[in-house]
Amino acid sequence: MTSTGDDKSAGSVAAIEAATKEAKAAAAEAAAAADEAEQSADEAEQSADEAEVSAEEAKTSARSAEADAVRADEDADRADADAVRSGAAAERASAEADRADADADRADAEADRADADADEADSLVGELLIDERHPSEGMGAPGPPLRRSNPFVFGFFAALGVLVAWGLWHALGQAKSVLILLIVSMFIAVGLNPLVEWFMRRGLKRGLSVGVVFLLVLLAVVGVGFAIVPVVTDQINGLIDNAPQWLDLLTKSKTVKELDQKYHFIDKATDYIQDPALAQKAFGGVLGVGKVVANALFSAFTILILTLYFLASLPTVKRAAYSLVPASRRNRVSILGDEVLGRVGGYVSGQFLVAITAGVCSFIFLEIVGLGQYAVALAIVIVFTDFIPMVGGLIGCVIITLIGLTDSVWVGVACLVYGVIYQQIENYVVAPRIMRRAVDIPGAVTVIAALLGGALLGVVGALLAIPTAAAILLIIREVWVRKADAS
Repeated sequence: MTSTGDDKSAGSVAAIEAATKEAKAAAAEAAAAADEAEQSADEAEQSADEAEVSAEEAKTSARSAEADAVRADEDADRADADAVRSGAAAERASAEADRADADADRADAEADRADADADEADSLVGELLIDERHPSEGMGAPGPPLRRSNPFVFGFFAALGVLVAWGLWHALGQAKSVLILLIVSMFIAVGLNPLVEWFMRRGLKRGLSVGVVFLLVLLAVVGVGFAIVPVVTDQINGLIDNAPQWLDLLTKSKTVKELDQKYHFIDKATDYIQDPALAQKAFGGVLGVGKVVANALFSAFTILILTLYFLASLPTVKRAAYSLVPASRRNRVSILGDEVLGRVGGYVSGQFLVAITAGVCSFIFLEIVGLGQYAVALAIVIVFTDFIPMVGGLIGCVIITLIGLTDSVWVGVACLVYGVIYQQIENYVVAPRIMRRAVDIPGAVTVIAALLGGALLGVVGALLAIPTAAAILLIIREVWVRKADAS
């Protein structure tokens, strides 16, 4: 059994433990209360700060209100002053209105007097000038415009348009020779442009490339002159030297004598030669030939200069021409224009290769048949005649045949056979292979274009006909046909 003292001790320990727990709980509550007090103090400080800020804002608003009040008082003062001035202005307006009424009354009186004066002046109106009769109207008001449907107006302007068109056509006819020179120069410049661009791709600038190409052209022209002139001179001298022998052969011929007895053509020829007017006619003919030669030289020099200018300014001319086209179509027009110029240049280059081939083959043939002294000159002539479409080869064949006949009949026949055979080879083998990429046009179109060009502008028209036809066909295929397909 437990003693009484021990029971009291256990009760004291339990009481102490309970008191300790209560003290700890009270301490925790006190700490929590302290924390809340601190939070309340912080909130109070924040509220105090906000109150101070609000007080400052209130002071600022009060000062702004005072400034607004001052400005409002000033505006009121200005409004009062404006009202005073408006009243004065209204009074002045009333005074001016009164004066205007008085002026109107005076104007009415003057109008009445003017009407009276006009009535008095009616009898003298035929003797007065317009300004005196109508001082207020001057020259009078213009009437309505003439109607375009008026037959007189339509006929007048139609006749004027016909006269202008006829004058332009007549002016073009007068300037035909100059226009032909311009067209030929532009054609040659476009044909030489691929060679210029070839030098430019090799690193030369365009100006230097144009100078090199132009120098090559001048050297070619001078070389042709030195090659052809001696041959022509020899042929003329040979004709003059052999003329007496041919005349003796004619006079000794029995057939010629019989024809002379029947028709007396020798006597007629003698009388013609002994005619005093023959010298004047011959002199006039010489002058005419000299004039033709001078015009040809001048035209050649003009073509060379114009070709140089066109060749140097070809990019600028193209840009200027394309700038005239609306911006929405400028890109397509520039592409088509460059393609047309490229085809023209390709045609000239291809035709040059065809002509060079004909000249080289002719030179080899003439060396073989024994016409070596004329081979270079005749080869150059073949090169130039081969530029003429359709009939160029025939002209060259006739020339070399005639030169061959002066040597012997067999040489002339050989030249004729060679010309016919080579013309077929050129037409069906050489030209199609070279021209296939330059101008893609059917053979029938080539023939028709050459005939039309020759009929319109002669040899120049025949030269320009094929590239022109190629350009027209390109435009038809790319513009007309595509629109037809899209419709």
